[in-house]
Amino acid sequence: MNRPNPYLNDHWHVVAGNEAVASGQPFRTVLFDVPIIIQRLADGLRVTAALAPEKPLPVLERYGFIWTSLGTPMPLFEIPEYDEADRRNMNAGSLGVAVSAPRAIENFLDMGHFPYVHTDILGAEPHTEVKEYDVEVSAERGEVLATRCRFFQPRAATSSAGGQEVEYVYRVPHPYCSVLYKSCPSDENRRDVIAIFCQPVGEERIVAHMLQSLIDDVSTITDMRRFQQTIFGQDKPILENQYPKKLPLDPRAETPIRADKSAIAYRRWLSQMGVNYGVIPLVPRVADV
Repeated sequence: MNRPNPYLNDHWHVVAGNEAVASGQPFRTVLFDVPIIIQRLADGLRVTAALAPEKPLPVLERYGFIWTSLGTPMPLFEIPEYDEADRRNMNAGSLGVAVSAPRAIENFLDMGHFPYVHTDILGAEPHTEVKEYDVEVSAERGEVLATRCRFFQPRAATSSAGGQEVEYVYRVPHPYCSVLYKSCPSDENRRDVIAIFCQPVGEERIVAHMLQSLIDDVSTITDMRRFQQTIFGQDKPILENQYPKKLPLDPRAETPIRADKSAIAYRRWLSQMGVNYGVIPLVPRVADV
């Protein structure tokens, strides 16, 4: 069984939504093939590995989720918008998917599938072009950033009144998490925030936890959750039919196109960080050895 390297162990990883863990009731889940028990006790949260219950793991409640680490966790990435008073923050759902965490993140970054998988919602023919956009890997911030991403969407959000060209910014501040900022139908000067936090249950299975932080005082929480769950429900069969389920890091393994620019940067970043779980590592060519 493959084990995550120290770089992965020293990250925070989501293991449950806050609402899933009731007071006094053990909540059982799995992280990196390790059975985990979460308990909400009188003195706070307690997270332990099932095989070593005497040694509590680090625990953090943030963005509506419970996070833990198998190592010494570095600071969690910031989503400043979450703390804005007029935003409606919600756990949009936690869904098991038979795919690796990196494959799920790469799908989240991909605009090219919008017209074909999310037809008449996030895309529609003949508006299939992925326009030129910018991607950078920031060593200073430790993340991948894609900007100037634009795509025509028939219904960009629950509150949308009609089709519009939507601008996206994608952040990947964590190997298994991505944050999306998109044009807000209610306020042209601000952006809605949608994030995916992938819990690596195993190398080829995740729980995908979805966060929404929206500027929307019209739609109900139920409608906003249903909209996001519809989107991810359309992605789920696509993800589960990916082959291989792990993400190849060798750029020669799959043919890239312009729409994959952010995915190429993401794969390169994972390789540079030495990520070894849920991926097919880059094998050096003989000439490189």
